[in-house]
Amino acid sequence: MKDQLTAQNSKSKIENRKSQIPATPEPPYYAVIFTSVRTDVDDNYDDMAARMVELASEQDGFLGIEHARDNIGITISYWRDEESIRRWKDHAEHRIAQRNGYEKWYSSFATRVCKVERQNLKL
Repeated sequence: MKDQLTAQNSKSKIENRKSQIPATPEPPYYAVIFTSVRTDVDDNYDDMAARMVELASEQDGFLGIEHARDNIGITISYWRDEESIRRWKDHAEHRIAQRNGYEKWYSSFATRVCKVERQNLKL
């Protein structure tokens, strides 16, 4: 029962993040676009995903995150600069999540890094 509640709480955190568009600063800044197709393996995926959102938001240079999933998941995280992205990519706990994703959670994925030069926000 406790595991079910933890999974539900983690899933709620992810759902809450999905409905919010982050108020990013004036460009330029960077976007990391992570596109994925999940396997059928759960193995604490929702908990790890919620932890990664929490951990990323604590990193210097983090500006916000958006996520949507149907058949394909798309997560876009926004960063002040490329150095912030490199530090996040190399963060020890994030490396564990990356390895789990590669080995069991994703049947396919792509990561793309883009420089945002213009934006039009209505929040």
